[in-house]
Amino acid sequence: MAGLQQTNSEMILLSWVRQSTRNYPQVNVTNFTTSWSDGLAFNALLHSHRPDLFDWNAVASQQSPVQRLDHAFNIARQHLGIEKLLDPEDVATACPDKKSILMYVTSLFQVLPQQVTMEAIKEVEMLPRHARITREEHIEVHEQHFSQEVSFTFLLSSCCSKVIVSLST
Repeated sequence: MAGLQQTNSEMILLSWVRQSTRNYPQVNVTNFTTSWSDGLAFNALLHSHRPDLFDWNAVASQQSPVQRLDHAFNIARQHLGIEKLLDPEDVATACPDKKSILMYVTSLFQVLPQQVTMEAIKEVEMLPRHARITREEHIEVHEQHFSQEVSFTFLLSSCCSKVIVSLST
């Protein structure tokens, strides 16, 4: 039951983000990991609700991912009272930590307007499953695919960062 509630909460949160960032063509949030690593999604989410706080074009076109992330986190702290819970360097990776991003986006959800339409929720439900796949599901599929044909065991110690390979005997 807790898993179902978490899934529904994530779907509503993702729907809200997608609905909020719809007018930003550079932004396509499909998950709570890789969609956030370039910093554009955080800035678009803030700008969609508070366009008076900064110039979107200046942020989107002239800054590195770490600079964009730092910008978004500073804007949220200064103008919305949300503590800087994430380090830009930890998010600007190939696969940032899902729980950390969920926590931060939830903080934004609590202080920004929260209207979510049924259309936005249905849109998230229609996203390809691979776009919303969890780390655990990725590991399971990965292990099933290689279990009988290859004599290696792959253990993912953290999302997309370290792979330890050991020979099977």
